[in-house]
Amino acid sequence: MKLEVKNIHKSFGEKEVLHGVSFQVEGGKALGLLGRNGAGKTTTIRILMDVFHANSGEILLDGKKFVPLKHRIGYLPEERGLYPKRTVLDQMNYLAALRGMKAKEARESAKKWLARLQVSEYEKRKLETLSKGNQQKVQLAATLVHNPEIVILDEPFSGLDPVNSQILKDVVNELIQEGRLVIFSSHQMSYVEEFCDNIAIINQGEVVLDGELHKIKKEYGMNRLMLAAENLSLDQLKERMEREWQDLVVVSGRKKEFLVLELQEGKARRDVLERLAQSDMIVDKFGAYEPTLNDIFVTKVGEQG
Repeated sequence: MKLEVKNIHKSFGEKEVLHGVSFQVEGGKALGLLGRNGAGKTTTIRILMDVFHANSGEILLDGKKFVPLKHRIGYLPEERGLYPKRTVLDQMNYLAALRGMKAKEARESAKKWLARLQVSEYEKRKLETLSKGNQQKVQLAATLVHNPEIVILDEPFSGLDPVNSQILKDVVNELIQEGRLVIFSSHQMSYVEEFCDNIAIINQGEVVLDGELHKIKKEYGMNRLMLAAENLSLDQLKERMEREWQDLVVVSGRKKEFLVLELQEGKARRDVLERLAQSDMIVDKFGAYEPTLNDIFVTKVGEQG
């Protein structure tokens, strides 16, 4: 299964908010759909869900026009939408029925997902009496109760402690391994790195970067090194790099345990190694620097908007 979003434009009145958004995602792989607040992620998701209609562009599933009503879609919105004064199981059954499940099938699936997410003990309680984390798990159970083939998760880890986050991570990994098509949107970049093979970063209504995450990280890490020395603090090392090593490197960043260096044009890692061998520095860390997704995200959109 392959979903393709092609050149989507969307305007509200005279203001165009999406300017030709394009990306694709395949079953069995997760796409990280990223962007700052107001970048256009939610509008794009609502067009996918047929809540909004695009002004132009197309969405294809396996090469044919995508008609959301003909497919099982599970959508976990950032703004939660369950009924606080209804009991958990009643509204799970109700939502499953709305998605075409028969009563017995809906009840069995609801109980299965409540058990899987470890909230079965609350099935007869009103949603508003649950903690924020347990409400979030019920919301996810409601998203999956009808066995969707396409799953869209918008900030799914909001309000979860580490134990509940692990439960959710296990569920998301299972969905991916089962071959479902997963779109994952979050500002928590560590989760995106954990799940997503591909990313698409939207900024001001345009896709400014997309592709396979490991290739993007490799490209952004080119000509960058990490360095730490046992006999120098990071401040001392930075000062020395800037004073004595300007011909080889530029200090481009600082992490908790090392500096990030960028090679000057025409220089190579071996040049730095040779200089280190001749210096009095006791090297603690040295090697190619692989940027985090957060580094890449800030590089692409941090100075804009």
